[in-house]
Amino acid sequence: MTTENNRYLVFKFGGASINSIERIKNVGHIIAHWQHQPLMVIVSAMGKTTNALEKVAEAFFAGRQEEALQLFEAVKQDHINIAEGLLEKDFEKCLLHLSDIITEAEWMLHDKPVRDFDYYYDQIVCLGEMLSTIIVAAWLNETGIATQWLDVRDIIRTDDNFRDANVDWKVTQQAMGNLQLATDSTVFLTQGFVGATDENESTTLGREGSDYTAAIFANMLDAESMTIWKDVESVMNADPRQFADAIPIAELNYEEVIEMAYYGAQVIHPKTIKPLYQKSIPLYVKCFLDPKLPGTVIHNNVVKNLPPIIVRKENQVLIHFHSKDYSFVGERPVGQLYHLFEELSIRPSLTQNGAISFLCCVDDREDKIQKLAFAASDFFDIQIEKGLTLLTVRHYKEALVSSLTEGKEIVLKQQEGDETVQVLLR
Repeated sequence: MTTENNRYLVFKFGGASINSIERIKNVGHIIAHWQHQPLMVIVSAMGKTTNALEKVAEAFFAGRQEEALQLFEAVKQDHINIAEGLLEKDFEKCLLHLSDIITEAEWMLHDKPVRDFDYYYDQIVCLGEMLSTIIVAAWLNETGIATQWLDVRDIIRTDDNFRDANVDWKVTQQAMGNLQLATDSTVFLTQGFVGATDENESTTLGREGSDYTAAIFANMLDAESMTIWKDVESVMNADPRQFADAIPIAELNYEEVIEMAYYGAQVIHPKTIKPLYQKSIPLYVKCFLDPKLPGTVIHNNVVKNLPPIIVRKENQVLIHFHSKDYSFVGERPVGQLYHLFEELSIRPSLTQNGAISFLCCVDDREDKIQKLAFAASDFFDIQIEKGLTLLTVRHYKEALVSSLTEGKEIVLKQQEGDETVQVLLR
């Protein structure tokens, strides 16, 4: 999937960029500007569709079939209404394609759950990306931008670790190479966040995983660059919704972005950078509301004089693991814990090892915390504290940390040299 003279550009558009008819048209304008160079476009679910489909999955799994069907009907109608308001010539054709996906869900929702929740979550939630991309592709074709819609489930092969699936790179690369792409199209459009097992069961790559999907395509296409289109002017040094004085950052390197993602910055999915780094593919973060703004470029060069970068994560849980018999918490017990973390797909945001105790801070995922506590209770006494906030500051200054923690009780504080400080607040 390369061209003789031009390398692909990979564009990723998130849910905010297509959450209305006007914004879908705006995406069309952006793509039209670049349509003479081969484009692989990755699109997320519209607006809050993923959240709505999560409620469908929860109601279905809890045995509330009628509620699940009603909730799904609302999602279905929203998409049909947008397609009808957007399309003139191609609405009926688009509706037929949407109906194929809708029927897939409705058959399942009339059944009864017999497998784990995570399985049903992936089968239901992935439909948001399917529906949105069908509509966007139809709009592009209607406006004269020749676009080929692809089902990403035919391309990205994963294991069956539902809700956080791992990509089989070898099989995925083969599928990419086997694609028969239409010769009259330079725009190919597919879904983010989604893959499939070798049994053709839908999987998802982790919440907000569309960035990662785009990076997979960029790597396998040897793309010229990848661009994430967002509703902010660039990567900022803090979440502007939390910090009114957040400032834009024009340039970052891969390592800094990985650190930001590791500590919980909601800028780029944590797995995104590695596939780009492997091929030295630059990543641009640009504003779909004003494409003329320079945005941020992320590459492999050294970047100096960065401002303090602030990440604040709410709804954190501190878990105390305490030795039952006052024996030292050495390598073996800690190793057992890390094995459980891996098994349950838990990534601690912060850890601290004492003589007879081990502390870790994790996101508040009730189901996973319960499983972890139950499995670890054989060799630890466990206490759980919820409702905490984790503050991370890179390139910090003490005066800034003091101002950010003023009036809060500090539960735990860790510093990594002169580079990073983490403070858990009550």
